[in-house]
Amino acid sequence: MTANKFLFERDFRNPDSNAKNAAALQAAEERGLQRGRAEGRMQAQAEAESHLTNAVKRLADAATSMLAGIDAHHASLEEEAIAFGTTLGRKLAGAALAGRALETIAATARTSFQHLRGVPHLVVRVNEALVEQVDGLIHRIARERGYEGRLVVMGEPGIAPGDARIEWADGGVIRDQNQIEDAVTRALEGVVFY
Repeated sequence: MTANKFLFERDFRNPDSNAKNAAALQAAEERGLQRGRAEGRMQAQAEAESHLTNAVKRLADAATSMLAGIDAHHASLEEEAIAFGTTLGRKLAGAALAGRALETIAATARTSFQHLRGVPHLVVRVNEALVEQVDGLIHRIARERGYEGRLVVMGEPGIAPGDARIEWADGGVIRDQNQIEDAVTRALEGVVFY
């Protein structure tokens, strides 16, 4: 058996061969270095893209959260504006109606009497403190509108000044400030402010 020497592919007897081997080794090292750099760049680019994707996602989540907060605040401001407007309107309307209770009853009676000429009997219910004033007013409006039936004005403590109920055998008309305000509030609930 003969022993072979392991010379790491170097021929120590031929220096040109060593230079070739060194050049090949240097070229291999250069290729390895280039490949390593390329892989490093690709890995760095992948990491940068991953960080960028995560940052964009966090930014989108933060923007969504902020917009939801703004929308909630906007909705809250709308509700407050409606509540304030309704409360202010009630206060102003209440003050105005308190001084003009007879006018609102008269307007209700005028509208009703023009359609009730053939009804034989009407009862008008108003606040008990206004019975005497309303009685004369209602009879005068009935004559003006051509109503010739029997007309009775009655006072009730549960009816607010300015409100009235005009009743006949098969129906009636109610003028109730609270119902009017509730209808206005319901109508305003669908309004969008911008």
